[in-house]
Amino acid sequence: MGTLPQGSVAATNEADENELPQQPAAAHQKELDAGALFVLKSKGSWIHCGYHLTTSIVAPALLSLPFAFASLGWAAGVVCLVIGAAVTFYSYNLISRVLEHHAQLGHRHLRFRDMAHDILGPKWGKYYVGPIQFFVCYGAVVGSTLLGGECMKAVYLLSNPNGSMKLYQFVIIFGSFMLILAQMPSFHSLRHINLVSLVLCLLYSTCATAGSIYIGNSSKAPEKDYSLVGDSATRVFGIFNAIAIIATTFGNGIIPEIQATLAPPVKGKMFKGLCVCYTVVTMTFFSVAISGYWAFGNQANGLILNNFLGDNDKALVPKWFIFMTNIFTILQLSAVGVVYLQPTNEVLERTFGDPKSGEFSARNVTPRLISRSLSVITATTFAAMLPFFGDINAVIGAFGFLPLDFVLPVVFYNLTFKPSKRSPIFWLNVAIAVVFSTLGVIGSVAAVRQISLDAKSYRLFANV
Repeated sequence: MGTLPQGSVAATNEADENELPQQPAAAHQKELDAGALFVLKSKGSWIHCGYHLTTSIVAPALLSLPFAFASLGWAAGVVCLVIGAAVTFYSYNLISRVLEHHAQLGHRHLRFRDMAHDILGPKWGKYYVGPIQFFVCYGAVVGSTLLGGECMKAVYLLSNPNGSMKLYQFVIIFGSFMLILAQMPSFHSLRHINLVSLVLCLLYSTCATAGSIYIGNSSKAPEKDYSLVGDSATRVFGIFNAIAIIATTFGNGIIPEIQATLAPPVKGKMFKGLCVCYTVVTMTFFSVAISGYWAFGNQANGLILNNFLGDNDKALVPKWFIFMTNIFTILQLSAVGVVYLQPTNEVLERTFGDPKSGEFSARNVTPRLISRSLSVITATTFAAMLPFFGDINAVIGAFGFLPLDFVLPVVFYNLTFKPSKRSPIFWLNVAIAVVFSTLGVIGSVAAVRQISLDAKSYRLFANV
């Protein structure tokens, strides 16, 4: 590795005393821009890291897993889910080890694009990883805002079936709540919110599982059909679309930024945080996917909660149960949205903030309030205007989450540690990179095809 240039924002000299001499605190603060200094401050513990990881991965997107199973069937669905969990846990550990390695050398990377800049070259960080991460994360903010509005509308129609409020109005209400949470100053300051988020994802996943089992065992249950529907072309594209759904459900895209919140020394802390996260992943992903597909078969909707309403929107479970599940989902979506807003906040802070002034000085608070508010307002406007954004997000996910979470970690590891070409780990990493690069391309094609099929129903500010 080459030495980072003087003033690089990719580095701090927070190495262990036994490995490298410590620099005075003031020395490394001068090397950090306002984004790294204020948004990505390194004060957290491994358990805080576990909260951040869980919120970024165990999100309401997992409620679409039964829908993915409907295109894959039992065997392929379970196999893909297991592979997704195993490969992402492995990849996230690899990227964590690369980050730890650089931290021990005195070059602690705080951002994904900084890693790409140092390992792959400046152009990779500036023109590929940076933009891709921004679009993925900001797309997740828009998607969370839209889904939050849809869940609020579902609660509203449950209590007032003839209500006249439109979807865009609920999106604006949810966006207003996000506007408040977006003012949290740093990623580390979200630790308590993300602990609540962890509890909420367990609650709505339990509700989704319990509701599916209840309906599946009731006389109101739809006829269980696990066959794959459609002609050959539809089935093939459905399979790749389902694989992309599962892969992006495990997606994160901000592992370096989460590890940046850890107080030094960082060695071993990320692994503990990942163990917390994947304990929750195992409890939620598999229970929701298997119970939802068992109860509804190939009739599973894109959001399994929609299956809780039968013909003529008649509730198949008690209304209070649907209401409660949606409330848990709405609350967690706000935390997910704010977590994925952090890379945008970091860019805004770096652009408009002054690292020489205090974090809460008027010089920094004023541009922070204005820029973050405009960022949330823009995301809310997109969510209200494009209620079909889920189709667009599928393209972003296939084109972004797959390389960021499946491909780049193994590439970074091989380039950093240079394992022997005779070693199994080298060829395992190469195989992962090739397979998931291919899946990313195919998933993008499948997502674009879905957009072309749905385009005739697209309408701005549609009340879907």
